[in-house]
Formats: sequence, C-alpha cells, structure tokens
Amino acid sequence: MAANDSLTERVLIFDTTLRDGEESPGATMTPADRLRVAELLAEARVDCIEAGFPAASAITARSVAEIAKRVRSTRIAAVARCTYTDIEAAGAALEGAAAPRIHVVVATSDLHLTKKLRITREAALERVTASVRFARRFTDDIEFSAEDASRSDIDFVADTFSAAIKAGAKTVSFPDTVGYATPEDMTAAINRIRERTVGIENAVISVHTHNDLGLATANALAAVKAGARQVECTINGIGERAGNCALEEIVAAFYVRQDVLPYTSGVALQKLAQLSATVAKATRMAVQKNKAIVGANAFAHESGIHQDGILKDRRTYEILDAAIVGATTLLTISRNSGRHAIVTRAREIGCPIDESEEKAFAAAVIDFSQTRTIVTDNDLIAIAARVLGGKVEPVAV
Repeated sequence: MAANDSLTERVLIFDTTLRDGEESPGATMTPADRLRVAELLAEARVDCIEAGFPAASAITARSVAEIAKRVRSTRIAAVARCTYTDIEAAGAALEGAAAPRIHVVVATSDLHLTKKLRITREAALERVTASVRFARRFTDDIEFSAEDASRSDIDFVADTFSAAIKAGAKTVSFPDTVGYATPEDMTAAINRIRERTVGIENAVISVHTHNDLGLATANALAAVKAGARQVECTINGIGERAGNCALEEIVAAFYVRQDVLPYTSGVALQKLAQLSATVAKATRMAVQKNKAIVGANAFAHESGIHQDGILKDRRTYEILDAAIVGATTLLTISRNSGRHAIVTRAREIGCPIDESEEKAFAAAVIDFSQTRTIVTDNDLIAIAARVLGGKVEPVAV
C-alpha cells in the first residue's frame, strides 16, 4: 500500500494551520505553541509552512520571525495582501528564513472586486503585477492567490495568473475561499487554468479549499487529478468557518488509494496523531470523535461483528493500519460487543479466563453493560473476579 515514488507524482503540501487555521474563532495560539507546531510540521516533512500574516499584529510578526529563524528544514511562508506595507511586513518577518516565500493575495470575483475592494478588474491586474514585482525584492519565491477564485470568471483568474507568472511568481493558487465549489467545478477550473494561463508551464498550480459544504478534501483531490501539484491544508481541518482541507485526509488518501490517486506527499504519516493532538491542545479546539484519520473513533470498533472481524484480520474493517498514522486500534466494550472481543480484552488485562468460562463471563459482561455506555477495564476485572470466584490481578497494558 505504500507509495512507490518511482511510479507516483509528487504533490507539495503547504500547511496553513498557523495562518488560516488560527483564524478559526477562538483558536489563537501562544507564540510558544506556534513554534512547537511549526517544529512538528517540519519534522513531518511538509513542504511549506505558512507561518502567519505579519501585517495583522506585532505579536504575529514576531512569531513569524522566530519560526523563520528557528525552523530551517522547510520553506516558511508569510501571507500579504497586494499592498506594499503588507509585503514589507512579510519580507521583514521572513528575513532570517533559510527558504522564505511571500504569499500575495488579491480577490478576483466581481463580488469581491465591487463590494469589498471597490476596484475594477484592470486595477486588480495592476495590483497583481506591481505586488509580485515588489515582493521579489525580498525573495524570489513568490506565490500568488486569486481570492474567491471559485466564484470568479475563470478566464479572468487565468489573466491574473498570467500576470503573476510574468512578474515572477513561481506558484499560483486557486482558492475555493467560501467552500462553494464541487469536485466537477474544480476539475473544470484547473483544466481551464492550464489551457488559458500564459506561462503556466513555469509555475506550480496550488489549490486551497474550504469545507463549507463538506467538500474540501474531495475538491482538493479533484484539483490534483486535474493537474494541481500543491495542496494548501491544515491539521485537523481547522480554519475559517467550517474549516479547510485537512492535511491528514489528503496524505492518507494518497497512501491508501494509490490505484486511483498515484501521488506521493513526502509527509511522514506517523506524525499525524501527534500533530493532531498538539494542534487541538494549542488551539483549545477538540477534534470531533468521528474525524477521519485522527478522531478518537477513527480506529475504534464497538460492534461485535466488527470486533470479531478486526481480531481475525484488521483489514476486514480498517483500510489503514492505525500504527501508520501514529494511532492505535481500540476495541471498546459495550452492550454492542461480542464474546470474542470481551474475552480477548479481559485476557489482555490479566483475567485468567479459560474456554469453559468464556460463555458465562461474556454473559455477565453483557448483562452489566445494559446500563452502561462503556465497560471499563476495571469493570471487566471486577466481573471476572465475581464470575471466576477469586481475585484478579490486573497487568500493565
């Protein structure tokens, strides 16, 4: 199941947990937490870490500068609107970076141009050219994003990409800023961008998707299949409103579905569980239990039928070995569990149940479980002591 790099195409992973992720209401992290997350992302071998929006505040600017100086093994980006003051702030914050990137953004939808920016398309094109050229004074690695691209005239987005590439941008990003697109929309858009953008062969197409309709990961995968080669994502899928494409979902999809997704990310999957827990704690945003890949229930099994299958061969009900993402398979004991799982767990914690006692012990556990949500290990030990007629010494597990 592991990716064979000789047969797959590389997709770059651009993590924006520290920028878009931190824009989740109430998710602001301390500078120490931000640095720790950046260090873990670098250990996980993401290709680029968007460390923040330096023009937003002095504390953010200082944090971006600290990350840029201390995290040396991966590219560090800072975002800026297409204004000289924003770009100067980003350039100053990235001064100590080993591999700095300035990410400039301007909206391209007529809605944003007329209602928010109050400028014409022609003025927007001028901003793109001037901003990319100005940003190149600080670094030669410039990314341009067309905000609200999925609700824009696609040919105008291509025009802004052409202008950005001509001015020196190496990456052009197609954001589904408000999570409006469907996978079919993304496929058509990326195909049109590849056809219409002048100089696109000299740039990486990136995609930035939001989860307002629950389609962020599906849209990102559709864009990759159409030719995008960078995905912008966050740990746990956090971000504005309903969040962003989840990094763990993208890289796990590449790993599991090589048959239809012949791509590799380079990310160390075994770091995913640790990253998820660290970001959840730092942002005070608990991960929903049924969250794909990193949720508490992602590798948990309660149904007796499922538990029996897992105990015989985990592939019956798991498409991904939990250990690969730094997690563990969990068989929870409840009134939905079967004898096989109940007895197996009891023996794991030191209950000396022989075959002749299995039926009576399992029946006692199931009876006990009728008024409980979960049967704990301590409960199993107490029931075993009663059923077996003696004291049971638990073992460390």
